[in-house]
Amino acid sequence: MECERLGVPELPEVEIERRNLEKWLRDRQVVAAEAEKTRIFRGANRKQFGEIRGQLLGTRRRGKYLLLRFEKNRGFLAHLGMTGKFVHRPRGQNEPYSRARLLLDDGQVIHFRDPRMFGRIEPAKADRLDGLQVIQDLGRDPLADGLTGPQLKEAIGSSKQAIKVALMDQHRVAGLGNIHAAEALFRARIHPARKPSSLQPAEWSRLAKSIHEAIKFALDREDGDEIEYVEEPGSENPFYVYGRGGEPCPRCGTPIESFVLGGRTTYFCPRDQPRRRPR
Repeated sequence: MECERLGVPELPEVEIERRNLEKWLRDRQVVAAEAEKTRIFRGANRKQFGEIRGQLLGTRRRGKYLLLRFEKNRGFLAHLGMTGKFVHRPRGQNEPYSRARLLLDDGQVIHFRDPRMFGRIEPAKADRLDGLQVIQDLGRDPLADGLTGPQLKEAIGSSKQAIKVALMDQHRVAGLGNIHAAEALFRARIHPARKPSSLQPAEWSRLAKSIHEAIKFALDREDGDEIEYVEEPGSENPFYVYGRGGEPCPRCGTPIESFVLGGRTTYFCPRDQPRRRPR
């Protein structure tokens, strides 16, 4: 299905976008903001986006959401959806699928590029961004809040869902998706379908550490100005198990297997990640 094939940007990609926007907007002035009437503004005031001017005062990321604050108490929330990204281009250069733009005083333009328009921009007063319901509903953010074994158990230990599905519940842990949940479970040697109640204290600690490692791995490999999704044509797959069904496990050589869990294809090593908890 479409969303399965495309995937969704996760915490590392959104954090890279936050850093890029800070870099592109640092010491710059927004001289104009433009946006077409598209569904990325569904339920929001598109004209309010067009009022953004002046200097960036701050950026914040919560889970998969970006929060940007500008002068005169203007700001907006952004979610990349499935294929959205911010790109930095010279003014006058055509950018396909540009849905919204910030024009800068140095002749550059920051485009919100989204071919399928599953992304979202919601303008709001800057001092109200943190109070938006979608932000209030998010769980613990591993990068922003930290995450230990006991904290992870507190967040998802009561879930009756499979451990991988629980990790992807944004109300419990904010920012993880199909890729990094699978990668963290592989690193921690935990089968994706195990119930949270079956995990022992050492496994909770190992999984929390593995989540941090998976996020750091993804952040460290981003060395360009533009985020790249693993599903994009010509992109390389850097992950240990994600998208590697039938390939040898990088640890033991056993063929990686896949199955559908919670409506998403998940990948695991049947030897290193046994379904039953090791005694």
